[in-house]
Amino acid sequence: MSDEESALVRPATPAERADPRLMHRANKAAWDEAAERYEGWLADAIAEIRGGGSNLFDAEIELICDLHGRCRRAIHLQCAAGRDTLALWNLGADEVVGVDFSARMLALAARLTDATGAPARWVQSDVLDAPPDLDATADLVYTGRGSLIWIQDLDAWAAVIARLLARDGRFVLFEGHPAEWLFDADENGHWIATDYDYFGGPEASKGWAPEYIERLSLDDAEQSWKFARAWTLGEIISALLGAGLQLERVAEYPIDWWGGHADVRPEERGRVPLSFSIIGRRWP
Repeated sequence: MSDEESALVRPATPAERADPRLMHRANKAAWDEAAERYEGWLADAIAEIRGGGSNLFDAEIELICDLHGRCRRAIHLQCAAGRDTLALWNLGADEVVGVDFSARMLALAARLTDATGAPARWVQSDVLDAPPDLDATADLVYTGRGSLIWIQDLDAWAAVIARLLARDGRFVLFEGHPAEWLFDADENGHWIATDYDYFGGPEASKGWAPEYIERLSLDDAEQSWKFARAWTLGEIISALLGAGLQLERVAEYPIDWWGGHADVRPEERGRVPLSFSIIGRRWP
């Protein structure tokens, strides 16, 4: 990492760590900026949804299952521009609701709805403040693929999931594995250990990894600070159990969910967990 890049990454200060809402407000500004890249993907998203397709991984589709006749409402937390939300409609949900804090992202989601005629509702809100009129209405709550790292209060997040789920509603999470940051590829494509701190907590940064969001028109140094953290698998499971969810399955995969390990040799790929899933239900 160059000196210039190092200046755009720092640990969160004690004051920032003590105020999850402050970090969420910063993340909202950063994601409003990042919506620029999603605007370039809108035409592809419209074609995909109109064609009955999905941007979800096969593993996610298997976890979610066929929703026809069994899901009146699916709620997608941290829905961004709505592409994956409407994939839930294509899988059979009668209605989908997307919750996100970025107005610019939700404007794209509304355009996607207008172009496809999907029965979708878009709610601008911090996930931790999901409106109470959604309580106990979701036959499915779905989230994942890069969402959890932006949450700074995991217990509050899990409590929201529990209150949104209808009786016997299902929760499905498919997410990047926190252990993936402990490994990278050397010049020969073999896994090597990084100096990442698995227990390091939130980190502030500017700019985006090209594999994740690509470059923005705004220079990295001019972008908003954003706060990410890789919650440990134990922290995630404990938060969900603490919220009263009944966990049915936890699984791990070598799936490179964001393409950040493209330089790893094919024969090496199955050795490291790069993603995981959790299925849970609200207690009756």
